[in-house]
Amino acid sequence: MPRPISATISLSSLRHNLENVAQRLAFGGAASAQQPPRIWAVIKANAYGHGIDNAVRAFAGADGLAMLDLNEAVRCREAGWDKPILLLEGFFEPADLDVLDDYRLTTTLHCQEQFDMLAAFRPRAPLDAFVKLNSGMNRLGFAPGAYRDAYEQARSAQQQGVLGRVGKMTHFARADDDAAVTRKQLDTFAEATRDLPGPVSVCNSAATLTPELWTSCEPGAEQWVRPGICLYGSSPFARQTPAQLGLRPAMTLAARLISVRNIGPGEAIGYGHRFASSQPMRIGVVSCGYADGYPRHAGTGTPITVAGVRTRTLGRVSMDMLVADLSPVPDAQVGAPVVLWGEGGPSVDEVAVAAGTIGYELLCAVAPRVQKITIE
Repeated sequence: MPRPISATISLSSLRHNLENVAQRLAFGGAASAQQPPRIWAVIKANAYGHGIDNAVRAFAGADGLAMLDLNEAVRCREAGWDKPILLLEGFFEPADLDVLDDYRLTTTLHCQEQFDMLAAFRPRAPLDAFVKLNSGMNRLGFAPGAYRDAYEQARSAQQQGVLGRVGKMTHFARADDDAAVTRKQLDTFAEATRDLPGPVSVCNSAATLTPELWTSCEPGAEQWVRPGICLYGSSPFARQTPAQLGLRPAMTLAARLISVRNIGPGEAIGYGHRFASSQPMRIGVVSCGYADGYPRHAGTGTPITVAGVRTRTLGRVSMDMLVADLSPVPDAQVGAPVVLWGEGGPSVDEVAVAAGTIGYELLCAVAPRVQKITIE
């Protein structure tokens, strides 16, 4: 019998979350008399741990897919995806360009070295591209003062038949928590790209769910938003829960109790004895640990559900086990179901807050040894 832990991926929840985003965009477009943006569904990092094949199936209603890994992009094509695919970091060496050409991938252009590699390449058909601006995040992209020259290089490559459609893009650093910083980045983008033709892509999950951002960015232009984490049922905002945004958890990490015991006052639990009881307690050992991807730094009090009842973890998370407080569920026995996060349990964001991290990390970190189950 396999160890009792699994990560269940709900395709219907993935579809629901995409439809939620599309409806919000349609409403924002109607309110502003603008055409709603088109949607790149971001599926980087194995679709945030949910599986590339699952994402291709669930996000069939998206206008395109966006990711980083060339192999994942090829896998999408081989799975039957025939709409646009955007490589968010572009290509890394000249040999990659043959893959872009063979599989008709759209590239990001964010540095001069990429233009240098592109100069010697002759594709069978022009490649679509987005030229990226560093508007203040200081990761990838051309500086504002160098952006127009970079864009002119792209237009020159377009005239030579190397590039097809050329667009403009940037990435927001604080769309989830600081409107002033985001507005400054948007103003920087507007100034650097003024009068330059082509489609626009600026919005991540938080910005996509903030209509005033995309509706005020180059009105009338063809826009592409890039929602990521919200598609998987996690909130990009610290002060709004997934439920408040109408999102459903797409991954449920579940396990079972493999041991139940009573401890007395003053008895301690686990490595380091980080928790000691002040009174008699009933505790349960759960078949989940940090080797499964559960955060080791999640301390006592992290929410968990046992037999449908919300309770908390106790002490330090071990490699293969953690301990649950069974005080709220005194009748729980060995074999009782446990939800670490997802449907019927705490949200992944709640667990992340307790562990001092973000839901993105937890979803991406579920270990290969955890059985993955896909349901419609």
